[in-house]
Amino acid sequence: MPGKKILMLTGEFTEEYEIFVFQQGMEAVGHTVHVVCPDKKAGDKIQTSLHDFEGHQTYIERYGHLADINKTFSEVKLEEYDAVYCAGGRGPEYIRTDKRVQAMVRHFHETSKPIFTICHGAQILMAVDGVLTGKRVGALGACEPEVRLAGGIYVDLSPTEALVDGNMVSAKGWTALAAFMRECLKVLGTEIRHSDNVPAVATRAA
Repeated sequence: MPGKKILMLTGEFTEEYEIFVFQQGMEAVGHTVHVVCPDKKAGDKIQTSLHDFEGHQTYIERYGHLADINKTFSEVKLEEYDAVYCAGGRGPEYIRTDKRVQAMVRHFHETSKPIFTICHGAQILMAVDGVLTGKRVGALGACEPEVRLAGGIYVDLSPTEALVDGNMVSAKGWTALAAFMRECLKVLGTEIRHSDNVPAVATRAA
């Protein structure tokens, strides 16, 4: 089976792990991930963030690494992509107001292509009428009121769970990336098999 093409929607201060881990994991099994950000070109970089809970009433935010944009936003041809991924962090709160981003999400919704969302990524989806209507959705707890107001059914997942509802895969945050990516791969039709027939590793005497 040929690899799929996934469009990753990001903004400044998108969660670092939710960019790097997802991209590298998908590319490791042969899929192509194009990381885009409004008004950014291939070769540009965005600042990522690191969110964590350390005993305060809400999460803390620190600088993450710079992430590479590998596809020019204005050159995206939606019909070439098999799925869209809305990474979380702080980026979603502002890119969701961009009409071009909303049009991208609408395309995947109307064509019934897979939609992947984690953490605050649901904020991007709730900005487009109908995308969350009737859908069971996992996201950061702070997104619960908005998910419900957008017509979705908020599911309080554990920090390591992922949820599949039709063509949508969601999770609460980066600690669920293993389960989240596993379910994304299933929705994409990717099958990973383990074999007991492992070739012997040659060793050389010192």
